[in-house]
Amino acid sequence: MKKVVMAVMILLMVSSMAFARGQRQADDVKRVAFIARAQGDAFAAWLANSISEEAQRFPNIQVTIMDGQANDAWINSLIENSIVNQFDLIILQPNNGEAQTPGVHQVVNAGIPIIITNPRIPGLEGISHSVDADPFEQGAVGARLAFYQVPQNGQVVVLNGPPGNMHSTERRRAWQEEFFNRRPDVTIVGEQIANWNNDEAMNFMEDWVQAHAQIDAVISMNDNMAAGAIEVIRGDARFNNLLVYGVDGTAEAALLIEEGLLTATSFQNAHELARITMNLANDILTGAVTGLVNVDIDCPLITTDNVNLLVDAHVATGALTR
Repeated sequence: MKKVVMAVMILLMVSSMAFARGQRQADDVKRVAFIARAQGDAFAAWLANSISEEAQRFPNIQVTIMDGQANDAWINSLIENSIVNQFDLIILQPNNGEAQTPGVHQVVNAGIPIIITNPRIPGLEGISHSVDADPFEQGAVGARLAFYQVPQNGQVVVLNGPPGNMHSTERRRAWQEEFFNRRPDVTIVGEQIANWNNDEAMNFMEDWVQAHAQIDAVISMNDNMAAGAIEVIRGDARFNNLLVYGVDGTAEAALLIEEGLLTATSFQNAHELARITMNLANDILTGAVTGLVNVDIDCPLITTDNVNLLVDAHVATGALTR
């Protein structure tokens, strides 16, 4: 039944894309497909919205936003249909780099330029453009802070992103090298893959707080999972001093830091990613860029000391009001 539903959805998508192509054939407008990892993910939704906003600066470009639903098979179908419908450029936010690698090769073989963003896929730097942030450093800035903050003989839990996702694996590697290897006194009492998902993180945190009377820190590879863990312990006096570390710098994270519930995050500015990505897309489509381009944005550490920077960034985009 699932295969039938997917087939129908793809057929409808192909039909609508074909109609839209026919409507614009006489226009000199370049068509760009943005395949988002999952609109249900807070950061992915922020990035997709930012791409849509940034696209408005370019009257020569029309962007179609596609929701990958955190489903590798569906994302690969979106890639294939973008090729079939002859988009002029594809922007891909991978869910699983390994799973999307064959699709990227298909795009390149079809002669369509592709920009990979958040995260880039290792091994494809020679055939694709990319706009990203350094995921190791995103994890490392929080890990270096935690080195001094987590109490002696602390017990911690770890929430990981999806396997095969470079941001997930590299952030976790940073925590291993910058924190766990340097703090052998710290014990991991729980570690699970929550796939960037708030609800999955809540489920794991509920199990952990029942199983362990002491949890000193939550180490999360993104803010969305960190927020899920925080909801479980909110108002529980046993965890008044709980340290929680995330990555992304979402609007929700800004509010949680102001509340004193999220200790720190690494600011991965989706608006900046979108701005650079759309500038690059325009340069590629207008011929201003001929070689491959790979760009990294900064990932500053955000705590209570400088959370105003994060709040101001989200106020500027309308995600928060003050």
